[in-house]
Parts: sequence; C-alpha cells; structure tokens
Amino acid sequence: MITSGNKYAASLYATMSITFWGVSFVSTKAVLDKLDPFTLLVIRFGIGAVFLCILLLILNEKLTINITYIPHLIVLGILGVFIHQVIQASALLTIDASSAGWMISLSPIFTVILSMIFLHEKMTLFKAIGMILALFGVFLVTTAGSEQTFEPVLNIGYLLMLLSTLNWAIYSVLLKKLSIPLSPLVITFYMSTIGFILTFPFLIRNKGWESLSHLQTGEWAHLFFLGIFVSGVAYWYWAKALHVLEATQVSVFLYLEPLATLIAAVVLLHEKIILISVIGGIIIIIGVIFVNGQLHHVLNWFYGRNKH
Repeated sequence: MITSGNKYAASLYATMSITFWGVSFVSTKAVLDKLDPFTLLVIRFGIGAVFLCILLLILNEKLTINITYIPHLIVLGILGVFIHQVIQASALLTIDASSAGWMISLSPIFTVILSMIFLHEKMTLFKAIGMILALFGVFLVTTAGSEQTFEPVLNIGYLLMLLSTLNWAIYSVLLKKLSIPLSPLVITFYMSTIGFILTFPFLIRNKGWESLSHLQTGEWAHLFFLGIFVSGVAYWYWAKALHVLEATQVSVFLYLEPLATLIAAVVLLHEKIILISVIGGIIIIIGVIFVNGQLHHVLNWFYGRNKH
C-alpha cells in the first residue's frame, strides 16, 4: 500500500532530480570557460561512472548483462549520452544557460511527432494547439537577445539545442523499443561508462589534461556536481520516484526544470532575466502540456499542493 508519506518522499526525489538536471546547464556553462566540451564530458562521465560503480557495490546490485543487450546499450549510449551531451555542451558555448533550459522543454514535442510517424498515433486539436504554442515560445526565447526588436537571432547555439531535443526524443523512443532487463541504476552506470569511453579519445586528441591545471576550486566543484549529482544521483532518485508514483505524475515535475535552470543561472552566473525569454519559456511549457495531454495531471498536482 502506498501511503501519503511515500508519495511525499517520491515527490521530493523527483523535485531533487529535476533541480539537479536544471542546474546542470549552469555548471556546464561555468566550466566551458576553462575546458573544451569533450574534456569536460570525459571528466564528468569518469566521475559519474566511478560514483555509480561504488553505489552499485554498496547496494549489492549485479552488473552482469547478457551479451545480446550490449549493442542496445552501445546505441543508447551513443545517442542519449555521447551525442546528446556533446551537442548541449557545444550549444552552451554561444547561448545562455537559461535559454538552453527553456528550449530543452521541447523534447516531448519531438517525441510526440516521432510517435505519430512511427507509432501511428493520431493528431488531435490539443496537440496541434500545443505545437503552435511551443513554436511561438521558441521564437520568443530565440529573439530575447535582440534588444526586444523581435528580430531572429542567428545563433548556432539555438540550432544545436533544437537538435539536442530531437536527439533526446529519438533516444526516448528507442529506450521504449529496446527492452533491457536491468535496473535503471545499472543502465545509468553503463551509459556513463560508455560516455567516458567514447569521449576519452578526444581528450587525447585535444590534450585536454593540459587545461585541468587551470581549474580552480569552483570549477572542480561544478565538475563533481555534474558527475555525481547530475549523472548519478538524479537518475537514481528519478527511478525511486517512479517506483511509487505513476509515470504521468512524475513527468509533471519536468516542467520545473527550466525554472531551476533560470534561478541557478541568475544566482551563479549572474545572467540577466529577460522578460521576453521568460514569457517564451512559459509558453513552451504550456504548449508541451497541451501536446502531452497532461493538463489535468498538472491541475491535480497544483491542487494537491495547495490543499495541503
């Protein structure tokens, strides 16, 4: 029986996961001044893999895997870890962390589009309205830096973030298709390890170790945060939340991620709050809620919060 205490604990786990993921854009942005994207990711994945391995040993989780699932893990690791993180880190070289946080909310839009193409899901009026709203929100976010003139900002970073959201949607669809009989924590460990292996050759090519000596305590703190809390704890807590709450209930918490990014960007990076960007971000989230048909879940979530 699921008690109210268990539900509150699960809500806390989900909130912490989203907070860590939201702040990850800020931590990545903070370190990119000293490290190239590949060196950053090598260190992050390495720290994450070691942490997760220790955690798995403490929890006595089995790491053995059937050889038939290794290709599945490699494909998921390339798409969901290597390509996804490289694209995001490259995007953050030219755009603000807060803008990246807003735009990543588009991932569910692409997931729905791919589901309609490959899974033959139907287009509805709510989905159409949601997509239009989300696209309009993206327009506002990408024009926020043009001195309020609403002229499109031709920045490769925004294009890379759009590509990132599409890539994550493809990864999500594949993750549903490929049924891997492992716990989420074990899969996360293998994903982080694959990310480390794939990015390590770029560390050698770029001689990334030479940049490590220039890192100060603050930058190392961001790296350890990315490795331990973003690559490790966040995925673990997300899985714990899913053990108690329904997937639709947990997914509502995703709408808090851009807010966490915005707050962290203002506090840690001293980014300015641009009203148009905030309005655009809110419109994106509203559009995503419509597309995913989660309006009633969101209302129930807020009603439950206010009731208590």
